[in-house]
Amino acid sequence: MGIDDQGWHVTVRLTDKSNGVVVGSIDRDELQFLIDNLEEESSRDADYFIDQATVEILAAAGGKASLISMLRNAVGTSNGIDIEWESD
Repeated sequence: MGIDDQGWHVTVRLTDKSNGVVVGSIDRDELQFLIDNLEEESSRDADYFIDQATVEILAAAGGKASLISMLRNAVGTSNGIDIEWESD
């Protein structure tokens, strides 16, 4: 879990936007990594399209192994999924 400026643990939940299934939880640093490396449609964007090619790009950019594995498993054999994030 990440820790915010006040010392509180911050967890960010990733869900599959199409069905609401929780993909997993990440910390604030991992969320910032996604924000830095993925295209956002607006400054308030909280969702991303992820496919296997995107996962490979994130891996090459230095994503944590646990995050990459989570995303690979979520995409599976599909053509890609829309994930959204929400802070706890």
